[in-house]
Amino acid sequence: MPLKSKQQAVPQTPAQDTNAVIAVDIREAKPPLPLGGNWPWFGVLIAGALLAALAAFFWFRSRRRTTQQPEVQIPPHIVARDRLRAALALIGQPGPFCVEVSQIIRVYLEQQFKLHAPERTTEEFLAELQDSSLLGLDQKRTLADFLMRCDLVKFARYEPGEPELRSLYDAAVRLVEETQWAAAVPDTPVSGEQSPAATQSALETVDRKS
Repeated sequence: MPLKSKQQAVPQTPAQDTNAVIAVDIREAKPPLPLGGNWPWFGVLIAGALLAALAAFFWFRSRRRTTQQPEVQIPPHIVARDRLRAALALIGQPGPFCVEVSQIIRVYLEQQFKLHAPERTTEEFLAELQDSSLLGLDQKRTLADFLMRCDLVKFARYEPGEPELRSLYDAAVRLVEETQWAAAVPDTPVSGEQSPAATQSALETVDRKS
């Protein structure tokens, strides 16, 4: 009867078992994940986005400023007419009314002709005006009479009635209308116009009457 050969297991030594475990561990181990490898690039992207947003903000802001409509300058004669109409609400109060209409005309003359009317007394302003070619003789006389009559109310406590106050108002409106497109008047007297000396005499006459 044939004998069956039996395979006998060869016992492994402890060293061989250790090597097998190490081989399995090495085979199954995964490489460690990189820590923070993409963070520098992420920071660069954020910084770039912020810079782009700031650039867009300042570009739109500058464009809006350049496309804004320029401020419309209202002509001095229109401003003066509107203010004179509003001053009619004070016609029942001679003092405030004369102060207001006088100031309106002074500011108008400064804006229209660069005359320093608001900062000067009536006498100083009329002295400057007599050598100016910006107004005609009739306009100078009208202005002198207007300012003197206003000064009587403002400083001499003269109280005119409403008809006289409306006359002052009409004189102010007429002066604005006559000078709104006024050009420089030649210094040399022309036919029908008096010399500066005659103008001074007329102003002195108005002063004495006041």
